[in-house]
Amino acid sequence: MAEIPAALVMKLREATGAGMMDCKRALVDCDGDFERAKDRLRQTGAAKAEHKAGRSTNEGVIEAYVHAVGGMPAKVGVLVEVNCESDFVAKTDDFKRLARELALQVAGAEPLYVRPEDVPAEVLERERNVYRAQVEGKPEAMVEKIIEGKLAAFYGGVCLLEQPWIRDEKHKKKVKELVQEAVAKLGENITVARFVRYRVGEASPEGDGAAST
Repeated sequence: MAEIPAALVMKLREATGAGMMDCKRALVDCDGDFERAKDRLRQTGAAKAEHKAGRSTNEGVIEAYVHAVGGMPAKVGVLVEVNCESDFVAKTDDFKRLARELALQVAGAEPLYVRPEDVPAEVLERERNVYRAQVEGKPEAMVEKIIEGKLAAFYGGVCLLEQPWIRDEKHKKKVKELVQEAVAKLGENITVARFVRYRVGEASPEGDGAAST
């Protein structure tokens, strides 16, 4: 078994949110390669999240965030509902931190929907028509692949869970991976039910408020 420095285990824990033993095991399995171990933990988190995805989430919190800078009056406010399976998990610091991060994401990245499934059909059809016009003349075999690629980029801009996490400087980690890591760590299904984003001077709040599946 490779000798893994405690500092490296802690660094991996801070980067992924996984438990100490999971981090050490991943580093051992990957011969101390930090990036490979991080990828493995992210894959494990996704697998655990998928396994728990069908569980009912009737507990949780509504996190509120108001953005103000340098003593100036606040211009943006956010409410986000994050659900879990038990009141016990809802009260943990890790769950509260996740809710806070999601509220900050909504404030800073301005998503319109929670997930791709929440995007209205007419909006998707309009986007598809625009993309199809952009690739007119290309071989039909390429057209659909190009359109799907453009839709993926569209989702990454307007859907909270598909957006790059604003705190990830490399913009490689998506918000849904942040949620998956919390699922793996806390051992419960976690869903983002809805959010609303208010901006001073606008007639109605932003956000679709769509219920979670």
